[in-house]
Amino acid sequence: MEKNYDFLVIGSGVGGMSFALKVAEFGKVAMVTKSELEETNTRYAQGGIAAVTYEPDSYNKHVEDTLIAGDGLCNEEIVKLVVKEAPAQIEELIQWGTNFDKESNGKYDLAREGGHSEHRILHHKDNTGSEIQRALSEKVREHSNIDLFENHFAIDLITQHHKGQLVKRHNKEIECYGAYILDLSDNSIIKVLSKATLIATGGCGQLYSTTTNPPIATGDGIAMVYRAKGFMENMEFVQFHPTSLFNPGEYPSFLISEAMRGYGGILRNQKGVSFMEKYDERGSLAPRDIVARAIDNELKISGNQFLYLDCTHLEEKELKAHFPNISKKCESLGIDIAKDMIPVVPAAHYMCGGITVDENGLSWIKGLYAVGETASTGLHGANRLASNSLIEAIVFADRAAKHAVEEIKNRNFEANIPDWDDSGTTLNEEMILITQNLREVEQIMTNYVGIVRSDLRLERALVRLEIIYKETEQLYKRSKLSKDICELRNLINVGYLVIKMAQERKESRGLHYTIDYPDKV
Repeated sequence: MEKNYDFLVIGSGVGGMSFALKVAEFGKVAMVTKSELEETNTRYAQGGIAAVTYEPDSYNKHVEDTLIAGDGLCNEEIVKLVVKEAPAQIEELIQWGTNFDKESNGKYDLAREGGHSEHRILHHKDNTGSEIQRALSEKVREHSNIDLFENHFAIDLITQHHKGQLVKRHNKEIECYGAYILDLSDNSIIKVLSKATLIATGGCGQLYSTTTNPPIATGDGIAMVYRAKGFMENMEFVQFHPTSLFNPGEYPSFLISEAMRGYGGILRNQKGVSFMEKYDERGSLAPRDIVARAIDNELKISGNQFLYLDCTHLEEKELKAHFPNISKKCESLGIDIAKDMIPVVPAAHYMCGGITVDENGLSWIKGLYAVGETASTGLHGANRLASNSLIEAIVFADRAAKHAVEEIKNRNFEANIPDWDDSGTTLNEEMILITQNLREVEQIMTNYVGIVRSDLRLERALVRLEIIYKETEQLYKRSKLSKDICELRNLINVGYLVIKMAQERKESRGLHYTIDYPDKV
């Protein structure tokens, strides 16, 4: 089956939806999501969205905070661009129906998080991402120019390769014509041709055994672009959130928002002693890379499985009103956040690198854009500043939309694209072969490519991943397509990129810390 659209959007988080809503005024849009529209990484974002709103905050302060957190690897021009364009995008979110908390005087109730010098985080209680997802999902569902393909899985991008043509990546001669899409309801494969394609598939937290990301976060977009010979960068910078709820057996891990530390929460060891001052003068409000590394070190020294976040000194009524969902979750486990310290442990949370894009979200492949966690824009550098992710996604979605609307005027649908070729695939794979390899990938990445690394650990990870890669490729080639084997394949591709780029970085910087180059505390 073949379908033609002006715009193809793969992914349905804030980046994909805001792009779709904007380009839908200029052409027909297909939005593909492998689950339901509302099941995205955006939905799980608790803390909020960063933007300069009131004095004494300023663009310069937000820029400086972002550059400091990024540990010297941010693109300063991109940082300035995002910070300056952020307020207008916040206004558009509000116009689309997003509600942010306000004080009694009508001003926005701004929170502060680690690495921020001012209160600048707009939020909706402690479920900001869910509120943004709700507002935009309603708009997408009611838009007559957007066709929604829920429970459809993007397998691979369509390029000249599928026409039997050789391309030269370094001369930017690769073009994207759309994607092959698997309908999960009947396993049929749709050929979707487009004039412009956007990758907005989120992150890859499922690489690790402990993550705050939902099960959908399997790095699909990054892997597809990698196989299409696109460029990637900064994949070694995997951000671990310092504070996920320690609750063995729960997967994914429940996030304890950084906003709780911004609100006054203090990290303590199991003896009740505050320890962050040993690592950074900013204490519990230091950037995430520093806090996660400090907790990891404290756990290794003590042999304990978790530490505590202490909010018991804060006023009970206001604390629970500010963090109702966290309070409810903890209460279900017998933890009263106003009276009991919350057990926490770091968890894989955010990919700072990804598909290399320019200031318009355009990748090295013609006609292909990427935004959100799947893209590397230059904003985050070696470490993402808290609550900069949602604002990055909508700023670049806006810029990509404007660019794509102009670009499609000069592009036509590509002719003679073959249907998906699955000849020779007769095997319905044994799930144990997939699930076992998936567990091994998670263990390899967690034990060897986690918060603290070494040359030896990375080498062992690469050797072991190579074995799993070969097994999985053999299985893929002889198996009928399924979401499970495609996700495993994508995670292996992304894991390889993380390991290789970590090996190439001969220093400790930001989120990449190695004991062989210990120039960071």
